Amino acid sequence: MINPIDLVIYSLSTILGLIIIGLIVFWFIEDITQKKHSVLRNYPVIGRLRFFFEQQGKYFRQYFFSDDRDEMPFNRATRNWIYRHSKNKGGLVGFGSTMDLREPGSIIFVNAAFPILEEDQLPTPSLCIGEGYAQYPFEAKSIVNISGMSFGAISKPAVRALSLGAAEAGCWFNTGEGGLSLHHQKGQCDIIMQIGTAKYGIRDEQGNFSAERAKEVGKVVKAFEIKLSQGAKPGKGGLLPGNKITEEIAKIRGIPAFKDSISPNRHKDIDNIEQLLEKINMIRELTGRPVGIKTAIGGWHFINELCEQIVQKGLDYAPDFITIDGGEGGSGAAPQSLIDHVSLPITEALPRVVDALIESGLKERIRIVAAGKLVTAAQGAWALCAGADFVNTARGFMFSLGCIQAMRCHKNTCPTGITTHNPRLQNGLVVEEKYIRVANYARNFNKDINMIAHTCGLRHAREFRREHVRIVETAGKSVAMNMLYPYPDVK
Repeated sequence: MINPIDLVIYSLSTILGLIIIGLIVFWFIEDITQKKHSVLRNYPVIGRLRFFFEQQGKYFRQYFFSDDRDEMPFNRATRNWIYRHSKNKGGLVGFGSTMDLREPGSIIFVNAAFPILEEDQLPTPSLCIGEGYAQYPFEAKSIVNISGMSFGAISKPAVRALSLGAAEAGCWFNTGEGGLSLHHQKGQCDIIMQIGTAKYGIRDEQGNFSAERAKEVGKVVKAFEIKLSQGAKPGKGGLLPGNKITEEIAKIRGIPAFKDSISPNRHKDIDNIEQLLEKINMIRELTGRPVGIKTAIGGWHFINELCEQIVQKGLDYAPDFITIDGGEGGSGAAPQSLIDHVSLPITEALPRVVDALIESGLKERIRIVAAGKLVTAAQGAWALCAGADFVNTARGFMFSLGCIQAMRCHKNTCPTGITTHNPRLQNGLVVEEKYIRVANYARNFNKDINMIAHTCGLRHAREFRREHVRIVETAGKSVAMNMLYPYPDVK
């Protein structure tokens, strides 16, 4: 005879089991059909643990977890700043800063005793690139812009979301060295075509620079950027594993599918600075578009010689812009020895390059774009103080797309669909949702830079100078940037 109590327990456990199964089924359906969170679409139900621990982390942090500022390459505080601004949730925090302002390298802006009133604040002026030298100069409206990320290094939906977001925010989108695709043109945004050492997307059947192809691309893009090197791997060409090279990507690049794509470590047709300047002038005359260069900085010989030869040859041969990448840059695959130990960080490279341009009288002719882990408004404002005209970021915009820093970019297994060509994982990235976050991040980045400028007593961000920021050198002592890097005397 069945014990009534056992029957009740059995019935309750059965009901509880059915409820649990029902909840799991409900959550599964809800997760794979929602469009906001890539992780939940790709990993339904179990992906909820990430958000649970993320929300509860602040309560358990004092017992189990490391500090907000400890993690590398981007700590939790930095990522949360980007996530909040991408979702338009603002930058308010409570109970004080977690930033240790005694840490060497910390940035401290010099607030004005009487900051700018709201009615006296001005919108940030746009800047023209190539005016007076290119047939079609490029008016750049946004301070922050999307740095080079190739279609191949990142996925089809990621490129589309970035294109649409850039158009919405009014910033430019750099193609990276993988060539121009239809996905870059999805939003009809301002595009800068990067010319890498392999000439992907702008070469003939033998792999050489194609003037005919350059003319075609010049009808679509706003400017060209000749990439000499990047901060993640200076002296090393681009690396794209074969498992990320689909038929579509292979066709755009002009290479075999599913075989490793390794670019030459430098341009074979550019052996010295004179040849570089000749190439810049040739592409500008051929396409009518502004032409710039991208490079990491290892010392002062290159930039000094570049300026000397421009002065000798004439301003027609000058690059219309120079993108300076810090040694801490890099969104793609690169050897760790190069990532960790080659080329100067942006904090040292940028002011030195600006000084060289000032000394040569070229600062007004050549626009400066700063790149290299500049993902927050404070870092962007610092770059403007140092002398940059624009800020480029790749990983900042990857975070706006939903990147969780899984660091699988080169393995084709990105859980958020950003750097993978696995259709199942790409399904997690909903373009219609993510492009809005891209636009929000760009707009709020610009907005917060201006907020810092107003605090410093400036009408807009383009009035920043080195005296508006201090750099902590030792615990409890900072120095004004114009003392650390004095402006050169110009006769």
